Amino acid sequence: MEPSSLSGLPAGVGEALEAEGVAELYPPQQAAVEAGVVDGESLVAAVPTASGKTLIAELAMLSSIERGGKALYIVPLRALASEKKAEFERWEEFGVTVGVSTGNYDSDGEWLASRDIIVATSEKVDSLIRNGAPWIDDLTCVVSDEVHLVDDSHRGPTLEVTLAKLRKVNPGLQTVALSATVGNADVIADWLDAELVESDWRPIELRTGVHFGNAINFDDGSQREVPVERGEDQTARLVADALDTEEDGQGGSSLVFVNSRRNAESSARKLGEVTAPRLTGDERDRLRELAEEIRGVSDTDTSEDLADAVEQGSAFHHAGLASEHRSLIEDAFRDRLIKCVSATPTLAAGVNTPARRVIVRDWRRYDGEFGGMQPLDVLEIHQMCGRAGRPGLDPYGEAVLLANSADTREELFDRYVWAEAEPVHSKLAAEPALRTHVLATVASGFAATRDGLLSFLDNTLYATQTDDEGRLAAVTDTVLDYLEVNGFVDRDRDGGSEGLAATGIGHTVSRLYLDPMSAAEILDGLRTVADGADDEGAESGEFVPADGADAGADPDADEPGFTTYTREGDEGSDSGVEAAGSEGDSPAVTPLGLYHLVSRTPDTYELYLKSGDREEYTEVCYEREAEFLGDVPSEYEDVRFEDWLAALKTARLLEDWANEVDEDRIAERYGVGPGDIRGKVDTAEWLLRAAETLARDVEGIDGDVVVQVREARKRLEYGVREELLDLAGVRNVGRKRARRLYEAGIESRADLREADKAVVLGALRGRERTAERVLENAGREDPSLDGVDPDRSASAAATAGADADGDGDGQASLGDFG
Repeated sequence: MEPSSLSGLPAGVGEALEAEGVAELYPPQQAAVEAGVVDGESLVAAVPTASGKTLIAELAMLSSIERGGKALYIVPLRALASEKKAEFERWEEFGVTVGVSTGNYDSDGEWLASRDIIVATSEKVDSLIRNGAPWIDDLTCVVSDEVHLVDDSHRGPTLEVTLAKLRKVNPGLQTVALSATVGNADVIADWLDAELVESDWRPIELRTGVHFGNAINFDDGSQREVPVERGEDQTARLVADALDTEEDGQGGSSLVFVNSRRNAESSARKLGEVTAPRLTGDERDRLRELAEEIRGVSDTDTSEDLADAVEQGSAFHHAGLASEHRSLIEDAFRDRLIKCVSATPTLAAGVNTPARRVIVRDWRRYDGEFGGMQPLDVLEIHQMCGRAGRPGLDPYGEAVLLANSADTREELFDRYVWAEAEPVHSKLAAEPALRTHVLATVASGFAATRDGLLSFLDNTLYATQTDDEGRLAAVTDTVLDYLEVNGFVDRDRDGGSEGLAATGIGHTVSRLYLDPMSAAEILDGLRTVADGADDEGAESGEFVPADGADAGADPDADEPGFTTYTREGDEGSDSGVEAAGSEGDSPAVTPLGLYHLVSRTPDTYELYLKSGDREEYTEVCYEREAEFLGDVPSEYEDVRFEDWLAALKTARLLEDWANEVDEDRIAERYGVGPGDIRGKVDTAEWLLRAAETLARDVEGIDGDVVVQVREARKRLEYGVREELLDLAGVRNVGRKRARRLYEAGIESRADLREADKAVVLGALRGRERTAERVLENAGREDPSLDGVDPDRSASAAATAGADADGDGDGQASLGDFG
């Protein structure tokens, strides 16, 4: 079937596809067309990676737009949202507009109403519904990419409920779900009232096998000799073999999956010895440039280690990297510049990074729930293997698992190579998942009675799958009890049907996209510092705190409001805090207290306590007990106390960031990567923004508390001490430039508008273009620096002051946004 023969698409789209090289539709694409995907019919496409799922989605969306509608494309990851937006923008020449939205959970995204295709994560779509985005009613087509992730215990329930809401708002909505091959795609199709297209067809051959001894044994019965000498690393030999086997004049790249960040980094170092000798002179030059770009992203050891590996043609990829790191690595790997990437399984989920050979080195992963190593799911291994083979670049793809014995080889064939992927199962009927979605369903007007709520939940995948009809009702009643006790929902038990209505604060919590338990914890903490809290505090049973019950899921010139702190060099701790008032008064509101408050909510992933941490943070806990917004658990309450200390460790990381401690020192001190730092900061900033809103909306919380929460949030946003808040708020300044300017005597935005230009230029290390942008953004009437020489004394003062604050050599960091 030729694309130009398709009807219902905008004029010229079929011809454009043929110009791109799509001479004929792939078999799964043709099956989708025959099932009515361009005629508005709902569809589930369960086909392998690289088999043309995205084009199926595009055909559905473009035909929907041609009929006068609007399309929504739901992705599981922010990185994938940007990738898909760039891919869809090629249709703009046909009058199709594209928008992407992934953040700001408390907005309605009104600007998206003017876009024909909107790309967003499931969490963002859920938040848009909660905030009443009016264009939701105009949707005629929704695409859910990687829909099998409804099986994920953290993100799955949000996707499941979001699809149920969209279908309820728009009864005639065309739903197109894209999935890997799973064991029960028919159940997903039944849930979505959709036709099923299921296929194992791929555009290029994929052979899957196991390497043991001196050969790879493939699933088609063939064998490829890859001898491994005594003492030689099995993975290294397979990577070398792929590089040395030329097709179309080029060797093949490899993607190596391992089970931990540490293993990814060590593997990349070792494999650099394989890739480096096989680089051309031009590739070495380009890789050196790329390595410098990577070093500029972050001043951490992780960034330096990544750059060192990249110079050798190797790289690692895991969630601890900054997003800029990951993008640079993915692009260079797709361009064949980086020859081998060692990655944790996160790279298998959606991002387009194919390789000629995929090597699954580790097929077991540590599972804390079981207290040991556990085999990965078949679906996860199949997702990794599906990355093998680059359409248009490779004549074939190979996926290889590693065995160290004949018995293991047979086990791997039985467990993974020959096995069907597991069926997916809804994770909705768990109390943590239902807490937020029940409140949102009531607050958004999807249900006004208990019966109506249960009726809505009947539209979920869980209801399609369960044989226990009473299970969902029982968990829902438990959740309603919790929401009522905490003042988020009112229940009217008079009459035949129990009425439900979100309270004012319940509406606020839903719009803010908070787990109600997080909101309860934050409100409980803020009330401890409210004026007259001892006399007018919440009655028993109101705003029940989390008490560590859940581990969480994955987000102006103000008057001063903080106690003055003493500085401890680069350690970055705000020590010497004196609680306001005399004994018996409410505790002082300090940044650490607020950071600890949000760190102990279910919406935050706390840092783990490692060996020796309990003793260290127990001491910190008692030294700074006056700052905590809530009662410290007894050491004899082992689990609660451990959770409290883990939140304290997380809060100390945030405090270090807000006190301008160098990123590399934070990374070393807490054993994290730059991506982890950014993730913790972003989450805490979002929660503090929510806390600020709650503090304004709840009666009895003093206005000074709102100011203090706002300042703590701003310090976290910019990564600066209090005195730099005004400067850091100027675009292109950031934490490090703000410190340099301050030490050179420029202390505010107003100073930038009046200061000697030579001083500004000297403080900013003579970087004329940067200094001009800063002056322009500060509102300087004439920002030009033509003929201005940097003031040497200002440069010296800035450097000395910045170094005293841990600025080191002045390299860029996550907070240096210029």
